[in-house]
Amino acid sequence: MTFLPPDLPADLSVDAILADDSLRRRLFPVTAERTFLAHAGVAPLSAVATEATTALAEKGMRDMQEPANFLEYVEDCREVAARFLGLKGSEVALLGPTALGLSLVANGLKWEEGDEVVFYQGDYPANVYPWINLQNQGVKLVRIPAETPGKLTPELVEAHLSSRTKLVALASCHFLTGYRIDVSAIGELLHRRGILFCLDAIQSLGATEVDLTQVDFMSADSHKWLLGPLGAGVFTVKEEVMERLQPTLLGAWNVVSPNFIAAEDIAFEPTARRYEPGSLNFLGNAGMLASMELLHRIGVPAIQQRLLHLRAFAAEKIAQAGGTLAHADEPESALSGIISLPMERDSGTAAMRRLQDANLAASLRHAQDHTPHLRLSPHFYNTEADLEEALGLIYE
Repeated sequence: MTFLPPDLPADLSVDAILADDSLRRRLFPVTAERTFLAHAGVAPLSAVATEATTALAEKGMRDMQEPANFLEYVEDCREVAARFLGLKGSEVALLGPTALGLSLVANGLKWEEGDEVVFYQGDYPANVYPWINLQNQGVKLVRIPAETPGKLTPELVEAHLSSRTKLVALASCHFLTGYRIDVSAIGELLHRRGILFCLDAIQSLGATEVDLTQVDFMSADSHKWLLGPLGAGVFTVKEEVMERLQPTLLGAWNVVSPNFIAAEDIAFEPTARRYEPGSLNFLGNAGMLASMELLHRIGVPAIQQRLLHLRAFAAEKIAQAGGTLAHADEPESALSGIISLPMERDSGTAAMRRLQDANLAASLRHAQDHTPHLRLSPHFYNTEADLEEALGLIYE
């Protein structure tokens, strides 16, 4: 099964797309409309996502909205997502937004008084509030401090573990500064100690490689680097921990209901379908999976290298302008496509206004100490000229 149109060129490499402006605009129409450098916020849809969603919507306009043979269709959808994620289809639930999956983890585990959950208060709120809420069950909250926003090393994580740590919940890439944690090293550390690992991966999927081998739970919406629709997403649960995570949303889809008749006892579906309580977002999922397939064909490793190149290009221009770049001295392995510039309050607001007046999309975000950061987040199809234009306006 594929969600991609059959007329796509055979060569969909990063280099081929950048060398052919008509192809670049065909796949990513936003490039013909404006300079878009805000993919870490709400990104534009890819053309294939729009086409897949539209095709399914048009079928649903003439007949029932569920695709024909929808049971097989859904399992095929899981396999498409699983190939992209490097997981088994049985471990993938087609659920978004990100906060939904994270809340399913927080609410579905069996907590005992004195259990500890380790998290980072400086993460995006969706990956903070579900864990804070656990204190109502007697869970001890362990907040990791970071000297630099988002910089969470394996050593720092290990220093906050104890014999009562049940779960560590982190983001694969910090939304403000773009710092990428070492998911593999942290996962191995936690598994050696029998601690569960939950990952918010929305700032990584579609932009950088993420090794989910040692990740028990992962949640991500598709509306950022995946270039998919808002509200469509993936929630993954490793098979070996599935029985430890109780579904907390129940309906006819995830509870075994032969012939849609309510059974006297509750028995959950054996796969990650057990976390999908009702009707799936078929339209949103079609768009998400089309973009996943496209990015998979292009190659996430190549996309990652392109984004690191664009960041290095921007870093040189920022240094020449006398500006400051978050995590400027970190190794490449900790960097991403997020280019975050700490600013003074008034200068940040003024620079953001100049960008908006020039029809250039960027983001203004704030650290925990309320320091404004002007955040540029190009995707691989953005050009060096796009960044030069933005930086010229910022340091005008």
